[in-house]
Amino acid sequence: MQVAAVIIWLVLIKLLQLSLWPLLQEGCGRFAYPASFTGSVLAYTLLSWYCGLLHLPVWLALLPFGVLLAYHLYRREYTRASLAGMWRWDLVFLGFFLFMLEARYTNPSASYAEKFMDLGFISSVMRTPVVPPLDPWYAGGYQNVYYYLGYWLVGALGAVTGIPASVVFNLALPTIMGLAAVNLYAIGDLLLKRLSWLPTLILLLPNPSAFLLSFGGNDLSKVAWDSTRVIDNTINEYPLFSFTWGDVHAHVLGIFNQVFLIFLLLLCIRTWKDLTSRGRGLLMLLVAVSLGSMPGINSWDVLIYAPITLGVCLYLVWQERQQAVAGLLQYLPLVIPVLAIAAYLPFYLQMSSAGIKGIGIVHLPSAPAQFLLVHGFFLLVFYAFSARDLVKRPYLIAAAIPFLLTGYYAAAIAVIPLVSFATRKARRHEELLAVCGLLVAVFCEILYLKDNMGDQYFRMNTVFKFYVAAWLLMGSASAVMIGRAIDESRLSVHLASIGDARGKGMAVLLIAVLLITPFAVTGKLTAPDRTLDGLAYVETTHPGDAAAVAFLSQLKGSPVIVEAQGSDYTYAARISSFTGLPAIIGWTFHEYMWRGDYGPVSERMADVKTIYQDPSQTVSLMKKYNATLLYVGETEWTTYQVSLPTTGLKQIYSGQGVQIYQLA
Repeated sequence: MQVAAVIIWLVLIKLLQLSLWPLLQEGCGRFAYPASFTGSVLAYTLLSWYCGLLHLPVWLALLPFGVLLAYHLYRREYTRASLAGMWRWDLVFLGFFLFMLEARYTNPSASYAEKFMDLGFISSVMRTPVVPPLDPWYAGGYQNVYYYLGYWLVGALGAVTGIPASVVFNLALPTIMGLAAVNLYAIGDLLLKRLSWLPTLILLLPNPSAFLLSFGGNDLSKVAWDSTRVIDNTINEYPLFSFTWGDVHAHVLGIFNQVFLIFLLLLCIRTWKDLTSRGRGLLMLLVAVSLGSMPGINSWDVLIYAPITLGVCLYLVWQERQQAVAGLLQYLPLVIPVLAIAAYLPFYLQMSSAGIKGIGIVHLPSAPAQFLLVHGFFLLVFYAFSARDLVKRPYLIAAAIPFLLTGYYAAAIAVIPLVSFATRKARRHEELLAVCGLLVAVFCEILYLKDNMGDQYFRMNTVFKFYVAAWLLMGSASAVMIGRAIDESRLSVHLASIGDARGKGMAVLLIAVLLITPFAVTGKLTAPDRTLDGLAYVETTHPGDAAAVAFLSQLKGSPVIVEAQGSDYTYAARISSFTGLPAIIGWTFHEYMWRGDYGPVSERMADVKTIYQDPSQTVSLMKKYNATLLYVGETEWTTYQVSLPTTGLKQIYSGQGVQIYQLA
């Protein structure tokens, strides 16, 4: 059944992609095929989201794609000639998809870190695909306290395939990684003559700290974890860790769209003047949908990419003015930010997150050694490619002096190549990417966005979320710089002599290495039971809960259920997370972070305790939250002194130590 689920999932993604591909050719040219991978997924997300907003079935979002597919088939646009050479894009997607799928297959459990939250959000969307989606941890509340669009993307795909949420959970990251790889490959193909695959390696590259820890003979799990906690009191994940760690979290879900927008902006810069009006319109729509989706997938991303996009739009306006385009048409690129906001305007109007509380100055910047253990590979490349310029213009080094005098030593390291790249008369596109990435790194050294993480972890979220973008921007830039250097060296002559057959053989070999790697991994990162069902472990560890979850999954609608409240990052809130049924309260600190008010959270905690321990108030308190189901299992017995009323409740399930009651 799981093999069938994977096939159905891939067929759906392929049909979406093929339906959009011919439509994008006028705007994206030879890159229409790879652009249609992410473009179609984002378009389906947008359409299905509006279906949810209007309380329509999400499968209706498939109809436009079906019409497009039929139209293109009728016009015979899927010919052998038009598909020639497109296999390489499919190979990149499948190679990275299967690599990540096998990684999840060897470690599938939704059982630690924030996987309960991820599965809970996906389950809620699939169970009741309405906008805003129901919050499974706060009965009567919605996911509009969080940037949930990535979960909607995954859940909406799962809802039309009929695949269980616990399996969709393990199909999500392979899809995100496959899409990201296609977009990175497109960046390489756009900017390089050869070695287009180099940018994809940033998805597989650990940071310098990981190598250092490995040489120390540490266990693989320790290497992975410690290499993402290098800078004191922060999190500095890199894509390989984020993907293999397995949290289907917003910062990971947004990776594919980040590199998609980078690719689209580069494509705009390189091809805008040669495009027809219709082609420009199509490309503008793609950019707008990508940028407009960012706040919903991971709001931190848009804080970086909105200014970058606006800068590109202004550059395009300047290009139009240089070409003496008449009237208001020269300002057409400025419509992109407007379209981006308009695409998901109801999302912004519905949002009620506690949000950011301001901007602060970092009083404890990163130690230089720690900074280099995170960004060292990219900085090494940047210094190598700016060395000649720094010799010609040594005064540029003075840009570091203000940072050195004020104690921001890590920022001083980053600002030197930044100034070198930014002040060149003829800047290559990869140097612009480097400037953007370095600016993000310097920003994180000087400023942070205030949240409710406390004094010790005051900049944890800023570094955590912004460093993903810094990695993608600096990583893409570094890969292209290396590729261009090889292109311009004598080595390019030898590369040119390698025949097509050998090139294809190398591609197959690289894909084979990817596919073998997850099974070669040993130690704590692997699980003995290999499956794609994220809840398979529950059948062994908590068989009573597993059987009860199967029963609850068959119920119609989203009735509110009462279950034990517990601490974050524990087995608490497991029933709401596994089924998508809203509980009165789930992980309490998460709800406090999202809602910014601990009063209602603590009230719900007290009420749940009373429901289980005071029979005289059980029914009345359940009605207070519109709860119709009461769950009593091992966790409830160990958490509370359970005492239920003899009237007002009807038992609807009993088995393996679990009882489920319904209001009579």
